[in-house]
Amino acid sequence: MTHSELPITIVAIDDDAMILELVRDGLAQEGVEILTSTDAQSGLELVLRRRAQIVMLDLMMPHLSGMEVLERIVEADPGIDVILLTGHYSTDSAVEAIQKGACDYLTKPVSIDKLRERVGSLLADARQRQRALQSERALLEASLFEGIVGQSPLMLEVFARIRRVAPHFRTVLVTGATGTGKELAARALHRLSPAASGPFVVVNCAAVVETLFESELFGHVRGAFTGATQDKVGMFEYAQGGTLMLDEIGDTPLATQSKLLRVLQTQEVQRVGSPAVRKLDVRVIGATNRDLETLGAEKKFRDDLYYRLSMVEIKLPRLAERKEDLPLLERHFLERFAAEYHKPLAHLTRRAQSVLARYPWPGNVRELENVLGLACMMAEADAVDVRDLPERFHGPVPRSPGEDEELGTLDEAQRRHARRVLERAGGNKAQAAEILGISRSTLYCLLAEKDPEPRIKP
Repeated sequence: MTHSELPITIVAIDDDAMILELVRDGLAQEGVEILTSTDAQSGLELVLRRRAQIVMLDLMMPHLSGMEVLERIVEADPGIDVILLTGHYSTDSAVEAIQKGACDYLTKPVSIDKLRERVGSLLADARQRQRALQSERALLEASLFEGIVGQSPLMLEVFARIRRVAPHFRTVLVTGATGTGKELAARALHRLSPAASGPFVVVNCAAVVETLFESELFGHVRGAFTGATQDKVGMFEYAQGGTLMLDEIGDTPLATQSKLLRVLQTQEVQRVGSPAVRKLDVRVIGATNRDLETLGAEKKFRDDLYYRLSMVEIKLPRLAERKEDLPLLERHFLERFAAEYHKPLAHLTRRAQSVLARYPWPGNVRELENVLGLACMMAEADAVDVRDLPERFHGPVPRSPGEDEELGTLDEAQRRHARRVLERAGGNKAQAAEILGISRSTLYCLLAEKDPEPRIKP
């Protein structure tokens, strides 16, 4: 064990104290903590309290059966590896155990060499998961760009463009679907610009009442219109020396667009009702999830304003276009919400990651943030599982556009099922064949057809 690795905790639960002594003596090694219990309920509490990574569990125990303990362990944290031990083997109970989440099912008496081999494989997996978690954290730190997470080629290109543009821009257009992070990109542009010490001001153009638009942006003087009882500073003046973000700029009324264009061209502003001209030093970022060219063709957005804004355009990709960033984003939000909710959340379970990976994410990064925010709030263990996700993830998950369905012949379905059972059996072909109710030679033939190199977990 290296200094950076944490000890692995193994809990053995069996009403036979001699077996527990055998486990303690036979599996003792550096970096492994072995705890035991002869009582099922006490053992379950020990597993959850000490956050065990591996559990060895007797199937037949008084008061609380091993199968019941298995169910409660998997419900609390499906990332725990559970080995069931029994002196009364049956195919039905083996199938039930694997289906309920056991990683192995061994018949007593178990030789200590076989137990060492199986536990050694699980310890190697646990160490690998620890290293992967540390690598994820290091990679996340390296993948943060001004608060934006990304390592995909599309996002690296966005980051490079922001770096090149930030020192020089006067106007920039940031485009992308809802939830892709347009405001984060705008803030990055501001922080890397010479105006970083000035204010960063955001106006949501979709939320401004049309009749008050000019007053909101440019300000007004007292008496300029009914209700103007005092002078008002507009957002352009408020952002003096800094950056003004016009979010959803496609919703700006046509009547205001010509005046906005003039302000961008002259860097001067006139308050409504005043002839006085005020000089500006403001960088302007327009952001939109709409196609401004299409709006221009429909006479809903001025072409000249679009050309002025789009001298430099930064387009943000959808989350579905950069799925390789999904694990980093999951880690980012998990750590953020763990700190916010004061919970020891360490990771997402593999099945939760699988479900999230198959989802098309129409709401992009913002939807992922909301999903994981709720999941972290609901999680009771140190891992976020499928049950913690919103209801729409509990049934069949919609696939991303273009993702192939697992359709095919009955033979192909049989091969897929055989591979899944073999994986659940830890690569043990004899056990997989017994679970499937077929001979080992039949299993070999089934896996060999059109799949000469089946993927088997170590």
